[in-house]
Amino acid sequence: CRMGTPAVLLALLPTATAQPTPPPGCRHDLSSLYYNLCDLSAGWGIGVEAVASLGVVTTFVLTIVLVASLPFVQDRQKKSLVATQVFFLLGTFGLFCLTFDFIVGPDFSTCTSRRFLFGVLFAICFSCLLAHAVALNFLVRRNRAPRGWVTLAVALSLASVEVIINAEWLIITVARREAGPADPCQLADADFVMALIYVMALLAAAFGTAWPTLCGRYGRWRKHGAFILATTGLSVAIWLAWTIMYLYGNRRAGHKPGWDDPTLAIALVCNAAAFLLLYVIPEVTHVTRHSPEQAFEDDGYPTRGVGYETILKEQKSQSMFVENKAFSMDEPSFAKKPVSPYSGYNGQLLTSVYQPTEMALMHKGTSEGPYDVILPRASTSPMPGSASSTLRAEDA
Repeated sequence: CRMGTPAVLLALLPTATAQPTPPPGCRHDLSSLYYNLCDLSAGWGIGVEAVASLGVVTTFVLTIVLVASLPFVQDRQKKSLVATQVFFLLGTFGLFCLTFDFIVGPDFSTCTSRRFLFGVLFAICFSCLLAHAVALNFLVRRNRAPRGWVTLAVALSLASVEVIINAEWLIITVARREAGPADPCQLADADFVMALIYVMALLAAAFGTAWPTLCGRYGRWRKHGAFILATTGLSVAIWLAWTIMYLYGNRRAGHKPGWDDPTLAIALVCNAAAFLLLYVIPEVTHVTRHSPEQAFEDDGYPTRGVGYETILKEQKSQSMFVENKAFSMDEPSFAKKPVSPYSGYNGQLLTSVYQPTEMALMHKGTSEGPYDVILPRASTSPMPGSASSTLRAEDA
């Protein structure tokens, strides 16, 4: 019993001295799982962490801006697509957050979330792009797309397929594993890539569906198709790069276990940043802009009034010459040709048209009465005894 205590102390001494030394930039009491977050010697973890943090904040702000601008969207077709775009932003937000899962060291929880969320979040984004591209194909040809809830339902249905696939995959490979304890980190690289075949199919479908949107009758929707085409095209390049690097490049370079997590983390943050720069930001800036068709409809009615007073002013301005009745001929002048007060009406329906009544027309006629009075002229009569008639005319 006396020798038991020193033996225990000697047995614990190598364990205490075998603890790994923290890298520069990390505290001594920090777990080794989080060394990549503060390791100044590696650098990749801090750089990816900074970009992912900026992406999280930017995505959150853009989501608020998009939802807040919904009351100011006057185009019904654009307003119907806002729900699908918000769903896309949620998927992008999740991709930036999942990047931290690949920076942190592997354990049961991180490996499980990696395997499940990697495909699900990308499936959400690519299904939204595919649903938007399908709606744009209707818009460029008919200027009318399916309803907003239909487009959102299509995106949800496509993304739910990947949820079912990954859930069954985890149940089969982890929960029902017979040999040894369940460890989600024990996974072959080829199996991880094979589980993403459906996501790759969504990406290829979105890329192919975006091409017909560039040639349609209504050209104002083509730029939205160009946004999707550029986003999916760059995503295809990113997926080809990380897949080749993950399966073959790291092994050939001699850094197979050490470069796997950096490869996937960089692929996540690069693809999420491409979503923001090439799709989200252009769509948010165009959501409240007026379409050319709307501008033409707004200018269909002039702001100039067509009331009764305006018609009379136009008639007076056209007849600037006033005839002097005192020097006209002795023949009785004929009455003026009646002019309808509605002769200047051009067929436009406005609510501010003044409808004159009969009393108003009579009042208008009496005010212009002195212009119609014919003054008789004094003339010499050849008949004798006509002086009285001349005097009466002069008296008159």
